[in-house]
Amino acid sequence: MKSKDQRIFLEALDELEREKGIKKDELLEAVETALLAAYKKNYGDKENAEIEINKETGDVKVISRKTVVEEVADPDYEISLEDAKEIRKRAKIGGVIDLEINAENFKRNAIQNAKQIVIQKVRECEKQNIFNKFKNIEDSIVSGVVRKTDEKGNLYIDINGLEAIIPEKELAETDKFVQGDRIKVFVGRVEEGTKFTKTFLSRKTDDLIKKLFELEIPEIEDGTIKIKSLSREAGSRTKIAVYSEDENLDVKGACIGKNGMRIQSIIDELKGEKIDIVLWNEDIRYFVKNALNPADVLSVEIIEHEGQEIARVEVAEDQLSLAIGKKGQNSRLAAKLCEVKIDIYVSGADE
Repeated sequence: MKSKDQRIFLEALDELEREKGIKKDELLEAVETALLAAYKKNYGDKENAEIEINKETGDVKVISRKTVVEEVADPDYEISLEDAKEIRKRAKIGGVIDLEINAENFKRNAIQNAKQIVIQKVRECEKQNIFNKFKNIEDSIVSGVVRKTDEKGNLYIDINGLEAIIPEKELAETDKFVQGDRIKVFVGRVEEGTKFTKTFLSRKTDDLIKKLFELEIPEIEDGTIKIKSLSREAGSRTKIAVYSEDENLDVKGACIGKNGMRIQSIIDELKGEKIDIVLWNEDIRYFVKNALNPADVLSVEIIEHEGQEIARVEVAEDQLSLAIGKKGQNSRLAAKLCEVKIDIYVSGADE
């Protein structure tokens, strides 16, 4: 490299370290490795060659590293003690002597080769940095700023300077956003792809609800209240079963918050999705009764039919539509929440 080129090259590495966070030493090491491979390809692999780049001046040297011996058997890897003493007076048998190889043509082209190597290394490091940043937020909920929606309905967001895409299929029907909106999204599995980082982002997954409850309700975050199960039809309604071993704690009250502030924050984030907080009970009869809220249930009987548990639920006639819900949603979500088939009938009606 010419001295001017060397200076520009080193300044570029310093700038990359400042702006991209890629260590200068890593870049120089990558350049040395690649230049050595290029040297061996052009000049052969006979000499025990190494590439050294001076970190202060940028000067490139091709070094042949040879072991000092009494009698030389392999001149590509060995040097006699007599010859070694001419280079270094204190040379000893078994020591190593570095000899600079005259490869001017190679060194003149080194700057161009180095530029391409650095570009490739920067791409690799940027790719790795992006993967690491996403990996650090895997299985968590994060805030992002909406950038745009494409023609397929995919949502592009910015997460702390990282561009991410929420596929249209992972958005709820109520998720209508404009540029600049700040939203929360669940970051699931993160994998390192061939060309880019593969990240699962969703606002439709049940995990978003769980993480929002952990975020807004300290008693859930610290484990005082546990989420036992959850059933959701994204954008419409969610039922979430909660439980605490602390008998003195108002579990539903803690989840709702003073003046409904805690639960309202979650509802607002979900663009108005309804949320039913259900008290979990190890007795499936009471659990089913709670899950069918807002309907008043008269009784629940658990029967077995063809190896399957069925909850026979008795309600008054004026409670039937509430128990079933619009298009069967209430009973459907309750059945999923309790993991049992629910059969609802009107009290006194012929079975």
